[in-house]
Amino acid sequence: MDRLLASSAIILFFLSLISPAAAMPRKLAALVKEPSVSLQYHAGPLLKGKVTVNLLWYGQFSASQRAIVVDFLRSFNDRSTSSPSVASWWSTTGAYGSGGSLDLLLGNQVLDGSLSLGKSLKSADLVTLAGKAQSGGRAGRGIDVVLTSADVTVEGFCMSRCGTHGQRRHGSPFIWVGNSETQCPGQCAWPFHQPIYGPQTPPLVAPNGDVGVDGMVINLATLLAGTATNPFGNGYFQGAKEAPLEAVSACQGIFGAGAYPGYPGTVIDGGATGGNYNANGVVGRRYLLPAMWDPVTSRCSPLV
Repeated sequence: MDRLLASSAIILFFLSLISPAAAMPRKLAALVKEPSVSLQYHAGPLLKGKVTVNLLWYGQFSASQRAIVVDFLRSFNDRSTSSPSVASWWSTTGAYGSGGSLDLLLGNQVLDGSLSLGKSLKSADLVTLAGKAQSGGRAGRGIDVVLTSADVTVEGFCMSRCGTHGQRRHGSPFIWVGNSETQCPGQCAWPFHQPIYGPQTPPLVAPNGDVGVDGMVINLATLLAGTATNPFGNGYFQGAKEAPLEAVSACQGIFGAGAYPGYPGTVIDGGATGGNYNANGVVGRRYLLPAMWDPVTSRCSPLV
C-alpha cells in the first residue's frame, strides 16, 4: 500500500502501515500540510516501562557510525543532559495513554558484516534479521532494530520507504532503517541533503558529520515513536489503519519553529564544526529530531 512519489512537491517521509499484519514503513510522500492533526486511540496496547532495544548491524558500519546511533539510544534516559535534549523529546511519549514512561535500554548489538542474506533484501529478510538481534527476553518487551549499510538494497527502499516498523509472528516489535547516503540522500536524508524535488534550498549540516547516519537517526526516531505509541497497529494514529499518520509522521517535515513546506524550521546552528541540531545527547552529541504530536496540546511540538 505504498504511496507513489509526488513530483510536484518536496519528498518527505512519513510513517504508515502497509497492512495490519505487516510492517509500518516511514514512507516517502509529498510535503503537504494536513488541515488538522488529531491522533485517535484505538484501544490497543502501548509500550510502557523498561524496554530493551537490540541492534543488528547489517553490512559495513565504522565504529564511529555505530557510536552515533548507540549514543543516540543512550541519550533517551539521560535526563541530566542540558535542554533541549533527546530525553525531553522522548518524554512526550509518556503522555500517550494513561501515562507512564517508556524507558529504552540498550541491549544486544550483533554485527553481520558478512551480509549473511546477501546485499539485496526482501521484506521477509528484515524479519529474519530482526530475530537475530533479539536478546531472548519475553516477547513484547524488546524492540529489535535492523540497520542496513549504504551498499545494501532493500525492497521498497527509496522507492516507497526509508524504514519500517512492525511486528514479528510472536508479537515482538521490530524496526528497520536503511542508510541512504549513496542511494537516495535527497529522499531519506533530508534536510541534510537537497531534496530531489521542489525548491533547492541549502541543506542543513549533519551534526555528527555523517549525512547517511544522521539521516538514519531521524528515521529511527520517527519509527521508535511510532513503535511506542502504535506498536501493533491499534494504538494511536490518524487515518486509515493501512496508511496511518503516527506520533511523528503526523508532524510533516517539522524540525523547528516556523517550519513550512520545504523549510524544516529554525534549528540551532552549532557553527563551523557543530552542524545543525535541536537536541543534545550524551557525551556532547547533538542530533536533529523531528517534531512529535503532543496529546496534551494536540499540536506538533518541535524542541526549538
